Amino acid sequence: MDNSTGKLYIVATPIGNSRDMSPRGREILSTVDIIAAEDTRRSMVLLNKLEIRNRLVSNHKFNEYGKAKYFINEMLSGKSVAVITDAGTPCISDPGNELIRAAVEAGIPVIGVPGCCAAVNALSISGFDLSSFLFYGFFPRENADRRKLLEKL
Repeated sequence: MDNSTGKLYIVATPIGNSRDMSPRGREILSTVDIIAAEDTRRSMVLLNKLEIRNRLVSNHKFNEYGKAKYFINEMLSGKSVAVITDAGTPCISDPGNELIRAAVEAGIPVIGVPGCCAAVNALSISGFDLSSFLFYGFFPRENADRRKLLEKL
């Protein structure tokens, strides 16, 4: 790998309270060349609160395949990119997997920047026995589809 190659950061964002942004996440978002956001309008609210003014580019489920090549070319030219989602960790029921796959194939370092996890946070205060649990993601909207999924699980 060339030393002039940029990096891809997968940065978790707060779930509901901008003060929950990790110091490391804030530092990364302040220093990367490009922030790839699921919804630039929602991300701009967070970035304004954090006083971060870096370049923001959309990366959502409808354009992530086309944008992956753009971001890869930017990183191969030496720029670093941070992927964020509306709330939480990218790629967990949110866009980002295509870009990560392309970065790995191109030999670009992919670095995770953890943050709050709503599922784990909710479980930790639930009082349930947490010796094991299952995270599945978003359930279907229709009752019949939910039943089928629950039977499958």
